[in-house]
Amino acid sequence: MKAYLALISAAVIGLAACSQEPAAPAAEATSASEAPAAETASAPEAPAAEAAAGDAAAPAAGNCATTVEANDAMQFNTKEIQVSKACKEFTITLKHTGTQPKTSMGHNIVIGKAEDMDGIFKDGVGAADTDYVKPDDARVVAHTKLIGGGEEASLTLDPAKLAGGEYKFACTFPGHGALMNGKVTLVD
Repeated sequence: MKAYLALISAAVIGLAACSQEPAAPAAEATSASEAPAAETASAPEAPAAEAAAGDAAAPAAGNCATTVEANDAMQFNTKEIQVSKACKEFTITLKHTGTQPKTSMGHNIVIGKAEDMDGIFKDGVGAADTDYVKPDDARVVAHTKLIGGGEEASLTLDPAKLAGGEYKFACTFPGHGALMNGKVTLVD
């Protein structure tokens, strides 16, 4: 009996919330979905556009530097960094656009061969004092320091170090690497 009372109460509350109007028939729902795009545009499309932009490569663009942004949602704004072979040195600047401190939401960029990244992560977990990068790790091509919200850091590398292999970049703060990673591509 208590179960029936709970169901009846839920139905009454549901009807009261809907002003006791039944759901629109399928034909009416279809015509509403055919409304002009300007009227149906909504905020949920903005994150989709941002996500699409995040999939684009951070291009070398003929220069020898690029900027990668990271946020409090554990995301880089790119999944690929293109490094020009023509550069003698290439600089990557990491900007943390979030607000949380590095102790709770710190980010860095660590570059290494794709097959070495698991080992770099494992050895970095115990290296909090050195920004979650094992000191003198030969597998690490380059890395930034760990930064918190509103901060930025840079790394500079010789593009020749990226020849002959598949390279990745990632954040080595514990738990971040699964989401915050991408590839580093050497381009002409």
